[in-house]
Amino acid sequence: MIKLLLVEDDANLSYIIQGGLEDMIGGYEVIIACNGKEGLEKYRQVKPDIIVADIEMPVMDGYEMVRRIRETDRELPILFSSARVSPKDVVKGYELGVDNYVKKPFLPEELDAHVRALLRMKQGNTEKVKNQTWTIGGYTLDPAQATLRHISGSSHLLTPRENGILELLFRKPGEIIRREIILDKFWNTEDDYFASRSLDVFVTKLRKLLSQDEKVSIKTIRGTGLMITIS
Repeated sequence: MIKLLLVEDDANLSYIIQGGLEDMIGGYEVIIACNGKEGLEKYRQVKPDIIVADIEMPVMDGYEMVRRIRETDRELPILFSSARVSPKDVVKGYELGVDNYVKKPFLPEELDAHVRALLRMKQGNTEKVKNQTWTIGGYTLDPAQATLRHISGSSHLLTPRENGILELLFRKPGEIIRREIILDKFWNTEDDYFASRSLDVFVTKLRKLLSQDEKVSIKTIRGTGLMITIS
């Protein structure tokens, strides 16, 4: 049973989504919150497997709710469901730690596909071989713990998607990882534009995480893919 926290201020839409997942799809327990503040409270109470949230809501919007959750929890999959999907909004959401977007309106089957893709990604990260780490320059990536450590002692907890992309790169330093491979593995969407744009956002975030070591860099090979190098 997938425990899904739905944060949505449109009560009618909430019940439609709940019915679609629980009755039509099956295998879901949907807990409903009507705004970000209530979403935070229920997140702490019920410990959901995944959150699906609107952006524009009264009392507290989706952005602020996600920001507060990500202060302490980098692993929980979070999906924004919104008609508001301009490039600016997509960038802001991903920078705060949202894992993906689904555009309104959507069918229950579409939401189910997004949810299961994110849960598979998380499951894949938790099942990685223990103690298998990858080191490049001053950085060590521990995929099992979703942690990037620097030789100085600093460390950063990674989201499932950050962890997965870095592992692809760390496994094959100096080799090009094609964009389509990364997009197919970590983005379950038919919208090529937003998937590609969001990948660019993640690459920018990962470059910032690796900025303590000037010798380590993620290079974009135009029209081909990404490569991590050490000079």
